[in-house]
Amino acid sequence: MFSSVLIANRGEIAVRIAGTARAMGVRTVAVFSEHDADALHVEVADQAYQIDDYLNAQAIIEVALQSGAQAIHPGYGFLSENAAFAAAVEDAGLTFIGPPVSAIDAMGSKVRARRIMEAADVPVVPGYHGAKQDLGTLKAGAKKIGYPVMIKASAGGGGRGMRIVEKAADLEAAITSAKREAKAAFGDATLLLEKCVVGPRHVEVQVFADSLGNVVSLSERDCSIQRRHQKVLEEAPAPGLSPALRQDLSAAAIAAADAIGYVGAGTVEFLLGPDGAFYFMEMNTRLQVEHPVTEMIFGEDLVEWQLLVAAGHELPRDQMELIPSGHALEARLYAEDPSNDFLPTGGVIERFRLRSNDDYGGAVRVDSAVREGDAVSSHYDPMIAKVVVWGIDREAALSRMSMVLEDMEVAGVVTNLQFLRRAFANPAFKKARIDTGFIERHHRQLCAQAKSLGSDALALASLSIMLRRNEQVAALARTSTDPYSPWHSTVGWRMNGDNHHELNFHNSTNNKTETVCVHYRANGFFLEIAGSTLSASGGFDDEGSVVAFLDGRRLKAMVRHIGQEIVVDVLGQIETLVLDDPAASLEGHEQAAGSLTAPMPGRVVQVSVKAGDQVKIGDPLIVLEAMKMEHTISAPASGIVGEVFFAVDDRVEEGALLLSLG
Repeated sequence: MFSSVLIANRGEIAVRIAGTARAMGVRTVAVFSEHDADALHVEVADQAYQIDDYLNAQAIIEVALQSGAQAIHPGYGFLSENAAFAAAVEDAGLTFIGPPVSAIDAMGSKVRARRIMEAADVPVVPGYHGAKQDLGTLKAGAKKIGYPVMIKASAGGGGRGMRIVEKAADLEAAITSAKREAKAAFGDATLLLEKCVVGPRHVEVQVFADSLGNVVSLSERDCSIQRRHQKVLEEAPAPGLSPALRQDLSAAAIAAADAIGYVGAGTVEFLLGPDGAFYFMEMNTRLQVEHPVTEMIFGEDLVEWQLLVAAGHELPRDQMELIPSGHALEARLYAEDPSNDFLPTGGVIERFRLRSNDDYGGAVRVDSAVREGDAVSSHYDPMIAKVVVWGIDREAALSRMSMVLEDMEVAGVVTNLQFLRRAFANPAFKKARIDTGFIERHHRQLCAQAKSLGSDALALASLSIMLRRNEQVAALARTSTDPYSPWHSTVGWRMNGDNHHELNFHNSTNNKTETVCVHYRANGFFLEIAGSTLSASGGFDDEGSVVAFLDGRRLKAMVRHIGQEIVVDVLGQIETLVLDDPAASLEGHEQAAGSLTAPMPGRVVQVSVKAGDQVKIGDPLIVLEAMKMEHTISAPASGIVGEVFFAVDDRVEEGALLLSLG
């Protein structure tokens, strides 16, 4: 076994690898960019070295040699599926913890991978995978295949360079955009075309092989719930498959691994049609983000397997010993806004709280590298955590996941937490009526902005404010030389006047400013809200939640105070209020009519208009690239372009005014 391993990655996967290595008695070396100097993966490693970029292969290898590491674990993303990097690692006398260079190279091109799979009798989708990439050839290929057509980047995955084209009129624009995105993400603009399978599920098989010729399948995962062609919910095993279909999927995956002399952890991805037919999509020659669901149902540590196999050991289990138990679900918590097309957000994690795993029977796992006070950077993937649960069956796992997500507290950045809560509660998801169009089909229910909590939100926010103020006053009274002074009273004592206080809130849900008049009483308060009066009392429990009694109704809520912002969360229903200065105007809440702002930080890759151009509603104006994905900013209304404030290759921050439209 190795004595020291360099982890060529960041975030939760780097932390997760370090944890297993430590348990095996293997020391770890971390690398970090200037943006990650204080990151958790740096803290948990035995050594850490700064590099300029996680894609700088030479710098990573030099650190490995300098630190005395014997092997490099690439994690996922970055250089994990880069054959040249794997070869350079081996040339330096180090061990690459992954498959042979030849296997990475074979699966690195979708065109070559398809030919290998056809030769191995693994089913593939009809399509065009030729070397000629001119527009005329691609148009002819699409016509021969028949619409709808799927465009894919030959050199990579993750949804980058991927487009679904419904009709011939849309093909040219989609090809141009996909080529540009593929070039930016993978350095290769080569595209392939495939027949678009309607209503498919995304089912993948986890395979593992050693250098002694043993290959096993660790069952399948369903990863159909995706946004922008990227996974967000996963589960294992895939629900609703017959034993025969499961066996056929595993056999095809093992055949794929055998065909390229595979060694290590790999995932063979398939499209599963409504008719039960399945087709090879690609093979990921690395550990997958969603590998924990497989670990949960088998009780195995796949990173431990990786280290053992890379060190020349035999697989820890043979196929007969691998018997799955129960059901596992994974939810990816992202800093992104589902109500704004899942665009990434940013900011500082002010609060990130989860109950102890023991509270859920030891059947919950959270993989994360984010702590309270950490910033979510626009430079990297916006994942905050992976929440994984196990249950004796799918129903039990769903129940446990819903409970965990309801109990979770995240504040400071916009996240997809509410989306996740809704997804697992969705009746169709509960019945496993899923395919890759699930989010689009249920978009209104899953991604809509939360309905207002109404007066309850105002009452809970007001009660929380007054309780906090009472605590502060009580603390002052305890330190005062005259603790009986009325100036330290916690009941709103006022000379010759009514004991009341006015609180002005701006409600982000309905964009209104609302006033709550708080009147003190002996055991609580009377609250005047929109002409009605209700009694309010309560306090904070041991977890910091507000336990309130509003006109006799008991409500429990998480009320988080972040500067002037107050976030009220009642059983997953969230409302954000801003405590306003009564004299403050609403100018800060208004956006100038006719302006367009960047929905996320990114880089301008295309400007389609200039000052003076006449545009119609829906016309493309500017294309931004963020996280290697392109996002088109379209005209919200017809008008004339006033001024364009950015050019191609300019970087913009979230909220930056891109252009004016009159």
